[in-house]
Amino acid sequence: MDPFMQAAIDEARQGLAEGGIPIGSVIVHGGRIVGRGHNRRVQKGSAILHAEMDAFENAGRQAPEVYRAAVLYTTLSPCAMCSGAILLYGIPKIIVGENRTFLGEEALLRSRGVEVEVLQDPACVNLMADFIAGNPELWNEDIGTLR
Repeated sequence: MDPFMQAAIDEARQGLAEGGIPIGSVIVHGGRIVGRGHNRRVQKGSAILHAEMDAFENAGRQAPEVYRAAVLYTTLSPCAMCSGAILLYGIPKIIVGENRTFLGEEALLRSRGVEVEVLQDPACVNLMADFIAGNPELWNEDIGTLR
């Protein structure tokens, strides 16, 4: 297992242990993690703290050249909001744990030149499938489909 995807999975499991949604992300530059996070919408009562957004927040202000040479790892295909942040900061490559339980804006990212690699990692698939089955209303709220 790639150690950076494992770090994202560890973040997802931490989020689940805190009573949140099990999605994790890390931002890697030069072979080291510069930002890590997990979905903390439930824990913080936040409208925007998806895993990728939390990782950006925890990375803090980085020089543009850092983000433009970084790889973002995320356990789940990124939604429109997180994809927008990826584009805004010029992340050139993302590695996605899985997109079976949710297909985010991968086509948009690719159309804007972002390299998207999808692993279909069983640990990522199982984390989300189990969570969605047990918490459909919370999942629908998080992903913005509960109307």
